[in-house]
Order: sequence, then C-alpha cells, then structure tokens
Amino acid sequence: MTNIQWSDGAPIYRQLKERVIAMMLDGVLKPGDALPSVRQVAAEYQLNPITVSRAYQELADEALVEKRRGLGMYVTDEAAKKLLVNERERFLHEEWPLVLERIQRLGLALEDLMRPQATGGAA
Repeated sequence: MTNIQWSDGAPIYRQLKERVIAMMLDGVLKPGDALPSVRQVAAEYQLNPITVSRAYQELADEALVEKRRGLGMYVTDEAAKKLLVNERERFLHEEWPLVLERIQRLGLALEDLMRPQATGGAA
C-alpha cells in the first residue's frame, strides 16, 4: 500500500478500503494473502487504528476478507470474482453512461473509437 495520498473528498477509512480493493483487482493481493496488520498500517500511515479497523471490517462485511482468529485478515477465495462483478456493474451503471454521452456529444463513430491513435508529436 505504498504512497497513498489521502484526499479530503472521502473519509480515510473508505479511501483505505478502496486502496485494498484496487490491490485485489490488480492482483497485488491474491486469494489467501494476508492483509498487513491494523497496527502496521496505522503506524506506517499515521492513522488511528480504529480507522484501519473500520476499513478492514467493511471488507470483512462484504466477504472480501476473512478474519482468522489470532492470525489476522486474509483475502477470500471469492474476493476477485466478486469485485470484478461489482466493478463491472458500477462501471456500466455509473461511468459508462457519462462516457457514452461524451462520445455522442463529440460525434464520434465506432470506427473513430476502434482506430489506433497516433502517439507523439507532429508528423
């Protein structure tokens, strides 16, 4: 969880939760992997341990991680699949309509979107 930049736009526990989710989606955290301890994360990022615990508890409530008594929190076997389904749904219902609206506003056709774009400076 290196280099987290906290923003004022959302509670820190939610930003921490989203960072862990991103790590799961990116394959950085895989099923069976242990999350860093609450104390470790709190110390590293100068957070209140309650803040870290709240983020971890929400992940547990969503069955993305499981508590193993005396051992810590571990990514569940179903986490990646569950997240992919959730993220696809969120994209299709929240982000895609905005992208589609922009495409239509710019008058872009499917051919424009599928054509490889040139990179770099002037020709």
